[in-house]
Amino acid sequence: MATLLTIDDLRRVLIECAGEADGTELSGDILDTRFETIGYDSLALMETAARLESRYGVAIPDDVAGRVDTPRELLDLVNGALAEAA
Repeated sequence: MATLLTIDDLRRVLIECAGEADGTELSGDILDTRFETIGYDSLALMETAARLESRYGVAIPDDVAGRVDTPRELLDLVNGALAEAA
């Protein structure tokens, strides 16, 4: 079975792809916080999606990545794809 993406894994990927926005704290409970609120725009999310595709072997189309609003939604998307592939 494939390894599931955790919130800690996602935090690391977000920082790798776009860094931490000034004044933004990623270590708290960000599961339901909108990406725009924590300083990540659509370009950062597309880069994050590409990195997740590469690391986890799942497909995240650009139009889908652009509609994901929160870390929880992105986790559900990736982990759902991993479950389907298993």
